[in-house]
Amino acid sequence: METVILAVVIAVVVLGALGGLIVGSRRRKSLPPPPPKAPDITAPPAEPHVGEEAETPRDEPRRTIEEVDLPGGPPVAVEEPPVPVIEAPEIEIPEPTAGRLVRLRSRLSRSQNVLGKGLLTLLSREHLDDETWEEIEDTLITADVGVQPTQELVEGLRERVKVLGTRTPEELRGLLREELLKLVGTDVDRTVKTEPADRKPGIVMVVGVNGTGKTTTTGKLARVLVADGRSVVLGAADTFRAAAADQLQTWGERVGAYTVRGPEAGDPASVAFDAVNEGKEMGVDVVLIDTAGRLHTKTGLMDELGKVKRVVEKHAPLDEVLLVLDATTGQNGLVQARVFAEVVDITGIVLTKLDGTAKGGIVVAVQRELGVPVKLIGLGEGADDLAPFEPEAFVDALIGD
Repeated sequence: METVILAVVIAVVVLGALGGLIVGSRRRKSLPPPPPKAPDITAPPAEPHVGEEAETPRDEPRRTIEEVDLPGGPPVAVEEPPVPVIEAPEIEIPEPTAGRLVRLRSRLSRSQNVLGKGLLTLLSREHLDDETWEEIEDTLITADVGVQPTQELVEGLRERVKVLGTRTPEELRGLLREELLKLVGTDVDRTVKTEPADRKPGIVMVVGVNGTGKTTTTGKLARVLVADGRSVVLGAADTFRAAAADQLQTWGERVGAYTVRGPEAGDPASVAFDAVNEGKEMGVDVVLIDTAGRLHTKTGLMDELGKVKRVVEKHAPLDEVLLVLDATTGQNGLVQARVFAEVVDITGIVLTKLDGTAKGGIVVAVQRELGVPVKLIGLGEGADDLAPFEPEAFVDALIGD
C-alpha cells in the first residue's frame, strides 16, 4: 500500500515539473505588437510645427500676423491707389470781337482777291466795249453774286465810268468799292440780338443743314458773347447725334458756359424748353439752342424744327434765329435758305468757310434771297475765327489794297 502511495506522489511531482517547464518556455516567447489605435475623430487636428516652432509649448498664446517674422524681411505695406482728382477745365478768355474781322482780313483776302483783281483788270482796259462788260458780268456771276445784283452793279459802273472819262487805277478801285458796298449794304443792323429790353435771358436758336459746321458755330458764338461780357447757357437740342452734345459741352466748358442736354434720341423740343428754363433760373444773359442738322428735303424733320420753335416760345419770343450756311456750297445754299425761311423766321445768316472759297458773292446773293443780313462769318478752324460781319472790311478784302 505504501508502495502505491509513493508511486502516486512521484507521478504527481513528475507531472508538476513538466508543467512548469512548459509554462516557462511559453513566457520566454515575445508577444506580437498591439494593433494601432484608431484616431479620435472628435479631437482637434494636431498643429504642424517647423524648426524652432516645434519647441514652443502648445499652451502658449498664439502670435498675431504682425508678430511673425516673414522670410525676406519685414512685411511691405500695400498702399491704396490714389483717388483720381478731376480738375475743372481752365476757363479761357476769348479774343475780343471788336475789329476781329480786320485781324482776319488776310485770310479773307487770300480767297476773295481773285474776284477783285479780275474786276480791276477788266475795268483798266483802255476800251470798255460790250464784250468787256460781259466779261465783268461773267466774273461776278461766277463768284455767286447772283444775276440781278450783277446787273445792278454793271449798270452802275458803266454809267459812272462814262461820266468819269479818264480812269486811273485809284479811281477805278474807288468806283468798284462804292458799287460793291451798295450791293452788300452798309445801312443794315447786323448786331446779334441778345439783350431784350423787357426780360432776361435773350434766346437765340441756331439752325442749318448737316455739315455746315452748325454745332461748332454755336460753340464759337458762345465765345463771341462771352468775349462781349455776357453769360451763356447752351441747349444741346441736337439729340440725333450723340457726339453733338459732347462737342457743344466741350465748347461751353472752355468759356464757363453751362450746357443743358437730354438723352440720346430724346425730344429736341424738351431739351430746348429745359435750356430756356435753366437760363431763367440761373439769371444768365443769353441762351443758345443748337438744333439738329436737318436736310431741307426731309419734310418731317423740318416740321420738328418748327415744333422746337413753338415750344421755346412758350417761355418767350425768340430774339434771333440764325441760319448757318456753308459758303462753299454756293447757289445750293440759297435753296436751303428758302426752305428754312418757310419753317422758321430767319433773322440772320452765318456764313462759314468763307476763307475756303473764291465765291464771296454769296454774301450778296443770300441777303437778297432772304431779305435778312449776314451777321457773322467764319474764316478758319480756330476757336476765335468767327467774326461779326463788317461790310467795309469785307469789300476791302475783295478788291485788295
